[in-house]
Amino acid sequence: MTRKYDSFHKSVMVEESLSYLITEKEGIYVDCTAGEGGHIKAIMQKCENKAKVIGVDIDYEVLEIAEQKLKEISNNITLIKSSYKDIDMVLGGLGIKQVDGFLMDLGVSTFQLKGKNRGFSFLDDEELDMRMDTEASKNAAYVVNNYTQEELRRIIFEYGEEKRFANSIAKSILKNRPINTTQELVSAIKKGLPKSELGNRKRHFATKTFQAIRIEVNDELKNVEDTLAKFEKFLRIGGRVVIITFHSLEDRIVKNFFKNNNKYIFITQKPILPSKEEIINNPRSRSAKLRVAEFVG
Repeated sequence: MTRKYDSFHKSVMVEESLSYLITEKEGIYVDCTAGEGGHIKAIMQKCENKAKVIGVDIDYEVLEIAEQKLKEISNNITLIKSSYKDIDMVLGGLGIKQVDGFLMDLGVSTFQLKGKNRGFSFLDDEELDMRMDTEASKNAAYVVNNYTQEELRRIIFEYGEEKRFANSIAKSILKNRPINTTQELVSAIKKGLPKSELGNRKRHFATKTFQAIRIEVNDELKNVEDTLAKFEKFLRIGGRVVIITFHSLEDRIVKNFFKNNNKYIFITQKPILPSKEEIINNPRSRSAKLRVAEFVG
């Protein structure tokens, strides 16, 4: 696989996440969202290559990048193509019964945003896709062209948190079908919004709808909930779960899960936010929130 863009992904809140995750230099750690391997590389450096790390990602293209970046670092790194929702099967297949920590960075990677023909971004004109797992059957084009107006309204309202204009955007999408490219979708969203909204938002007017469709395509919220419930089977007492979220829907799921589970205690009572310096150097970190819980059994 040849990289199709010039920007490498910058992992978010690396120092903060590792300061909580690593409790044993010779421990076993699981990066459920390995991406291009940034957090894994940092874990091995902090642990002086004494740790064992299992990296999981659903996107085989970013795993290939990670493999190239990590191959000379340590033999104690295992990379697996899988969804994190199947982490129990991954660890079971490797014969691992207990780990010292789980890390999840739930943001979309730079490769997915900028990789050619992935259809995540509205900045280029590409075929609608948005699949993190490129072998999955349902893509964004299917959602946009086959969902009913009510189904589209619901996901735009709930997953995009587009509270006022979800129905008008859904109606516009139906009116402008078929929609097969990112720019055709942007055009339909634009037609579903009043002119006063187009230039008055902090972010691009299509951001919320694109987020909603991406979440629906990849079943992101349910997968996070299902995965959190599986960690306790493998965590040693005192093991940590470190999770970085990028929007309120995921953060709420993480917060409520640990708040309502007496097998964990919060190490961070409030989410940790990126430093001003990191936001300047890595603007995608601006919406990140980090939460840490410890397994007490």
